Amino acid sequence: MTDWQAFTVEIADHVAQVTLIGPGKGNAMGPDFWRELPEIFRALDADPQVRAVVLTGSGKHFSFGLDLAAMGGMLAPVLADDAKAAPRTEFLKVIRSMQDSVTSVAECAKPVIAAVSGWCIGGGLDLIAAADIRLASADAKFSLREAKVAIVADIGSLQRLPGIIGEGNLRELAYTAKDIDAVRAERIGLVNEVFDDQEAVVAAAHAMAREIAENPPLVVQGIKDVLEQRTSPAVAEGLRYVSTWNAAFLPSKDLTEAITAVFQKRAPEFKGE
Repeated sequence: MTDWQAFTVEIADHVAQVTLIGPGKGNAMGPDFWRELPEIFRALDADPQVRAVVLTGSGKHFSFGLDLAAMGGMLAPVLADDAKAAPRTEFLKVIRSMQDSVTSVAECAKPVIAAVSGWCIGGGLDLIAAADIRLASADAKFSLREAKVAIVADIGSLQRLPGIIGEGNLRELAYTAKDIDAVRAERIGLVNEVFDDQEAVVAAAHAMAREIAENPPLVVQGIKDVLEQRTSPAVAEGLRYVSTWNAAFLPSKDLTEAITAVFQKRAPEFKGE
């Protein structure tokens, strides 16, 4: 495949490994990530040599989530006090484009196994929610962090996680924006199994991917297609709703305060405005 800025892609023995490499700290998700992710997964979908995919992160962490420094410019027009239909419409397009990027993982005909180590925050959780199977190392930590930065999560966690961890667990994570460790993640079903360290979880993901690849590929793809039909219409409807909601209501003084607090490295003071 081609050279990528936010990923590496390696294919061997019918298994592809897609690795997040940044360039932001902690594999934060900047413009290159959102542009390249669907290109990669649509190429893997079309490649008959690929039968399963392992998705992981380079370095100590899977992903810190959205790269606010790199992506902050997309918020500026819609945060203006006089923002009306035009900037809100453009913002709606941005949200839906980002949604489509992550949805490309769910729509890939080949099963995707996420191998998570270290932090998996915000957009990182959106990403692994779109995978078929999630495995974690003992040091993994997960956070549906958007509420802490005055954002309604809009890239897929709220739509995909109910079927993975259940409504009660999802609502707890979404309302509190709390962090959970690998033990809790396994207990609620967010991950299937926990391994000692990063090397072990990636090895386990590859072992599972090889096991999948040994089965008739069209049958495996058929199973995924049938399973997706149970959930994909509801997910698509939910994504469309939240993108429209955020285009209308996301801009707020609390959001401006959250972004300012991040760059000033202080705790935000939210006022419900």
